[in-house]
Amino acid sequence: MRTEQIKGHDIELAGVRVPNSSSWTAHLTIYGRGTNPMHRNSVFPYQQVCVETVFNSEQAAEEAALKVAMEML
Repeated sequence: MRTEQIKGHDIELAGVRVPNSSSWTAHLTIYGRGTNPMHRNSVFPYQQVCVETVFNSEQAAEEAALKVAMEML
């Protein structure tokens, strides 16, 4: 899992391995920053993005999730 800070949001990108496969899926969570650093506000809850695509590596899946996040922000 990789975390980025973009445009005032905390973005969590994850490549998740498909069971019994060498493929990966892209997952994304977007948090808004709150006044308390111990609490983040979920703007886009953890879920799979690019649902009809599988990737050859975890890094490729994370990059696809980052692209979706950038389009959303």
